[in-house]
Amino acid sequence: MEALPVFLKLRGEPVTLIGGGTVASRKALFLCRAGANLTVIAPEIDSGLQGLLDDHGGTWQARAYVPGDLGGQILVIAATPDNAVNRRVHAEARERNIPVNVVDTPELCTFTFPSIVDRDPLLVAIGSNGASPVLGRAVRRQLEAMLPARLGDVARFAGSLRARVKAAIPDESTRRRFWEDLVEGPVAEMVLAGRTDQAGAAVDALLAKDPTPVGEVFLIGAGPGDPDLMTFKALRLLQRGDVILHDRLVPQAIIDLGRRDAQRIYVGKRRAEHALPQEEINQALVDYALQGKCVVRLKGGDPFVFGRGGEEITLLARHGIPFQIVPGITAANAAACYAGIPLTHRDYAQSVRFLTGHTRDGKLPHRWEEFQSPQETLVFYMGLVGLPIICEQLQAHGRDPGTPVALVEKASTAEQRVIRGTLSTMTAVVEREQPQPPTLIIIGDVVRLAADLAWCD
Repeated sequence: MEALPVFLKLRGEPVTLIGGGTVASRKALFLCRAGANLTVIAPEIDSGLQGLLDDHGGTWQARAYVPGDLGGQILVIAATPDNAVNRRVHAEARERNIPVNVVDTPELCTFTFPSIVDRDPLLVAIGSNGASPVLGRAVRRQLEAMLPARLGDVARFAGSLRARVKAAIPDESTRRRFWEDLVEGPVAEMVLAGRTDQAGAAVDALLAKDPTPVGEVFLIGAGPGDPDLMTFKALRLLQRGDVILHDRLVPQAIIDLGRRDAQRIYVGKRRAEHALPQEEINQALVDYALQGKCVVRLKGGDPFVFGRGGEEITLLARHGIPFQIVPGITAANAAACYAGIPLTHRDYAQSVRFLTGHTRDGKLPHRWEEFQSPQETLVFYMGLVGLPIICEQLQAHGRDPGTPVALVEKASTAEQRVIRGTLSTMTAVVEREQPQPPTLIIIGDVVRLAADLAWCD
C-alpha cells in the first residue's frame, strides 16, 4: 500500500486552491462540499467556479500566486497550466509541511483525490495512487450502479439509533449481529423505500425481543481457489463471521476476506493427516454457535460435493442451531472450464459422473462395470494415490486403453497445471510429472478438445 486512505474534516478550515480553470473547478466542488474555507488564487476564474465560491462563502484573489500565499493553510491544491508555478507551490507547501496536490503530477503530490461514491454520510473513496485515475473512475461507475441511491438514508437512520441500541444490547457480539441484521435485512429495505416510520416500528419490535445471543453457522463453499469465483453471498456471510474454521484447500487470499478481528481456526485435512478429526470439527461448530457467535465453516469447492457438509449440518440440526448453506463452484466445473475441457459435448459425452478417488485399504468403492460407456465423462476427486487402480479397473471393465485422461492441478489458480495422457500411460506420466494435491482427474473423449479449447496457460 503506497498511501494511507484517510478522511479529512475540512469544515471551516483554510484551504488554498491555485488556479481557476475547469480542473480547478472540479477540485473546488469537492472542497466546498466538505465545508472548507476556500481561497482561490488565479488571475481569472471560470464563471462556474465564481458561482461555487458565491454559494459557499469562498473568496477569490484575482492575481497570480506569489511565495507566502500558503501561510496558515492546512491543505493546498495547485491546478494551473504553468508547470513552473505548480512546482513553486509544491516547494512552499513542502517547506511549510502542508499537504499538497499538484493536479496530474503524481511526483509532486503528498496526497491524491480519490474517485468518490457519495451516499452522504456514507462515502466510498477509490484511489490508484495516481497510477490510473481512469481505472479509479471505472470502479466508481460500477459501485454507483451497485449501491442504492438512498443508502445514505440507511446510514443516518442507523446513526440515530446508536445510543439506544448500545443501552438495550450491552453484549458487543450480540450488538454487532443486531446491526448486521438491520443494515442487510428488511429494516434497511423499508428505509430505502422511504418508509422510515415503518422501519422505526420494526426496530422497536426487534429491541423488545430477548437479547440472549443465538448463534448461527454459515457453511460456505469458497470455490476452487480463485477469490473472483466466490459468490456475492459467500463474501457477505464470510465477512459476518466471528469465528472462521477453514480447510487446507482454501487459499489465504480468501481467508483474508473475513473480518480482521475474526478468530481463524485451521482445521485442514490432507490424506491421513487431520488438524482436527471430523467429529471434533462438527462439535466445534456447535460449541461456538452455542456461545452466540456467527460461525463460518469455510470449505474449498462446494460443501455438498465430497465436502462432508451434510455431516456437519446434521449435528447442527439436532441442536436446533440455525444455519445457512452457500454453494460454491465445485472443483470439477472449475478444472474443466480452466483446462478447456467441456464435461459434456453433443459429439463426445452425453453424461458426466463425479466420483471419489479416495482409497480405503487399497480399494475404491465403485461398480466399475457401470463405467464402460465412452459417451460418459468420469471425474475423480482426491484420486492421485488411487490413479493406478482407477486406470487399471477402467481398462479391465471395458474402457479403451487409449481413452484420454487429464490431470488438472490447482485449478483456477496461478499455479494451475494440466497433464494429459491416456488410461494406459497415465501412471507413468504421473511418476514423471509428480503432480501435487489438489489435483482433479478427468477421463473421457472430451479431454481431446483441450488441445484446441485450452485458454488458461
